[in-house]
Order: sequence, then C-alpha cells, then structure tokens
Amino acid sequence: MQEILAKVKQVNGVPVLASVVAAPDMDHLRSMVDMLRDKMGTGVILLGSVAGEKVNLVAAVTKDLLGRGLHAGNLVKEIAKMVGGGGGGRPDMAQAGGKDPAKLQEAIDKAVSVVEGQFK
Repeated sequence: MQEILAKVKQVNGVPVLASVVAAPDMDHLRSMVDMLRDKMGTGVILLGSVAGEKVNLVAAVTKDLLGRGLHAGNLVKEIAKMVGGGGGGRPDMAQAGGKDPAKLQEAIDKAVSVVEGQFK
C-alpha cells in the first residue's frame, strides 16, 4: 500500500493518485480504492487492473472535493475510452471496464491531465 501512496501527485493543491495495481476482480479494486481513500483523507483516486483479457477501472473523489468540479464518473468514462471501454457513475465513486489491457498504463498516465481539466 505504501508504494501506491508514493505515487500521489499534487494537482491544484489536491492529491491525485493514479496507478495500475494487481486486483483479480472489480470487488478487490473497489476495496483498494476505499482503503486508499481512508488513508489519504482527501483526494482523487484512479486504479486500474487487468483481469484476464479485461481492464477494470475504479475512480473515487472524496466528498470534500465534489464542489470543485471533480467527478469520478466523468474521470473514469474519459479514461475507459482509452482502453476500449466505457463506464461511469456517481461524482464520488465510479467504475468502468475496457478491452485493451495494452493501453492501461498509458490511460492511467493521462489521469492527472484529465483531473486538471475538471477543476472549476
């Protein structure tokens, strides 16, 4: 967990964590996001994993940041397009899937710029 937390970047004073992780399914990925959100206290989290031939993505935005234009559903939808998929969800938590595991790292790397574009 510490090596994942070491990847946090600051965007407009907000901690943003985007990482590829090993998670066998969407439930594990959601659990990891919940644990990281609890540890960070405030921030935006996007985790992606490969399960078989599929890509799973989960995004979260802590409640204190929702008034600043940040939206987990919009973030995950934008990133999912890059891995040949789709998805969405609530402003505070969202998930998506994709079909192109080879593009996952590239998509995760783009998360910071997507978050930058969401700020009001």
